[in-house]
Amino acid sequence: MLIFYKERLAFLSVPKTGTTAYETALRDRADMVISEPAMLKHAPVYRYNRFLRPMFTNVCDVELELLAVMREPISWLGSWWRYRQRPFMKGKPNSTQGISFDDFVLAYLKGKKPGFADVGAQSKFMETQPNGTGITHLFKYEDQAKLQQFLTDRLNVTFDLKQENVSPTIAQTLSADVEARFRRKCAAEFELYESIQ
Repeated sequence: MLIFYKERLAFLSVPKTGTTAYETALRDRADMVISEPAMLKHAPVYRYNRFLRPMFTNVCDVELELLAVMREPISWLGSWWRYRQRPFMKGKPNSTQGISFDDFVLAYLKGKKPGFADVGAQSKFMETQPNGTGITHLFKYEDQAKLQQFLTDRLNVTFDLKQENVSPTIAQTLSADVEARFRRKCAAEFELYESIQ
C-alpha cells in the first residue's frame, strides 16, 4: 500500500494486479509505504477503514481517496494458479502443481475452499463499507496506460515501471462449462470489472 498524504490518495494493493511494481517505482515519492506484513500491504477496504482511515481522519482531519486496480476475473484466477506452481511451492498445501486450471477454478467455487484455491475475491477486497468508505478510483489491470497517466497527473511525477513478482508462464485453458459456472457463481466479479470506465 502506498500513501500520498499531500495528494490525499491511498493506493491499495490488490493481490495479483501488479501493485508491487508500482510500489517499487513510487516508494520514494510516497509518504508511507506498507510492504510488510502482507496482511497490511494487501489491506482491503474494510481493513483500511478500520485501522488506517481513523489515523488520518482523527489525527490529521483528512479523508484519503482510495485507488485500486482490478484484473479481469479469469486472468486474476489464472495468475494465482500459475503463481502457486512456482518450484519452491512443491509439497506445500497451497501448491497448485499437478492441478489443472479447471480443477483450480472448481475448487475456488466451493463454499469451503481448499487452501490452494482460497485466494479471496477482488469484489470483496474493494467492497464499500457502511460508512461510505470505498474505492474512489478504480482501474483495469489491462489498461496500464490509463492508470499510469492518472498517477503521473495526480502525483506530478514520472516513473519507470518494471515487472515484479510475475507468475510463471504456463499454458492455461478453461473449459466452457467451468467458465460458465464461474461467471454464474461469481457474477459480482464480472459486473464490477465491466463497470470500470
